[in-house]
Amino acid sequence: MTVEAYSATAGDQTDTITDDARRLRRRLGRADLRAVPEARRALRELLRQWGKPGRSEIAELLTSELVTNAIVHTDHDAVLTAVLEPDGLRVEVRDFVSRRPERHTPDTDDDTHGRGLVLVESLADAWGVRPHGVGKSVWFELGAEAA
Repeated sequence: MTVEAYSATAGDQTDTITDDARRLRRRLGRADLRAVPEARRALRELLRQWGKPGRSEIAELLTSELVTNAIVHTDHDAVLTAVLEPDGLRVEVRDFVSRRPERHTPDTDDDTHGRGLVLVESLADAWGVRPHGVGKSVWFELGAEAA
């Protein structure tokens, strides 16, 4: 079974969840901050049957951070991909800007910026940046056994 969602405005396919692979793929529009809560909801739907509530909440938080970074720090579209397998979850956000993300130490006076990659580094079982011919992917993994 495949569940597909379409944009109400453009009729474009925005995400696909497939039962066999338990995979989510969602296009993120340039500078569209609505994509952050929409990505969280789509990931929550993918993880609904995972049975790892604590890990699901962490996955949603980290996905929000990667999606926000791609939307705020690039002037291009991005693509969110999440793959759920029996041994865990891998989430990847690909953008089309070569500049690598920089991990910043958050400013104590600014409680809203500079924490994204710190959270990813702290909470993910593994994470990294993979360069592409055009752009890069920032990814994280959460193992099912750690729940």
